[in-house]
Amino acid sequence: MSDAILERYQQVCGSIRAAAEAAGRAADAVTLVAVSKTHDADAIRPVIEAGQRVFGENKVQEAKAKWPALREEFPDIELRLIGPLQSNKAGEAVALFDVIESVDREKIAREIGKEMAKQDRHPRLYVQVNTGEEAQKAGIAPGEAVAFVARCRSEYGLAIEGLMCIPPAEENPGPHFALLEKLAKEAGLSKLSMGMSGDYETAIGFGATSVRVGSAIFGARDYG
Repeated sequence: MSDAILERYQQVCGSIRAAAEAAGRAADAVTLVAVSKTHDADAIRPVIEAGQRVFGENKVQEAKAKWPALREEFPDIELRLIGPLQSNKAGEAVALFDVIESVDREKIAREIGKEMAKQDRHPRLYVQVNTGEEAQKAGIAPGEAVAFVARCRSEYGLAIEGLMCIPPAEENPGPHFALLEKLAKEAGLSKLSMGMSGDYETAIGFGATSVRVGSAIFGARDYG
């Protein structure tokens, strides 16, 4: 199992370098966020040992269960929350994660601001934009994103680093990535978290600074 994971990991790293170079960007311009949700420490450890240092998790509780022990072994790990955050988990998220990519509404921005002040801990933050304006999906509507970033700064004291999106599964992701890049420029942001296992090479062409890749590295997830 670990050999297959390592082989896929190396393939993804190579594809990221090739896509960056094809877009006229530096090979190291894109950060790989290895999405380790639903995978245990035995699956994750070989990827860490191969040099990967940035990982993404969807749920606070799952991350709490497996990452503290791994970080004792590998203290230079950067951990990112890439899934929806419940307001009652804001304190745990601020304590555990180095980056929170799913700031998606006023209440979450307020709670994160309170917890950062209380804990004197300052994870880097991204605003999630619902580029497809899908009713079932979290995120700020595109037309409200620039103003929301400004409010995060002025009202909640949050230093937003970038924007994140998850395009609709059945649509061409390119226009969504182009929209996120445009909004980031309007908001004065330089970081774009976009692209997953099926479309990360396309996202790199549109300026992604980080891509979130899980199944292309770890294989299909078992949600049982």
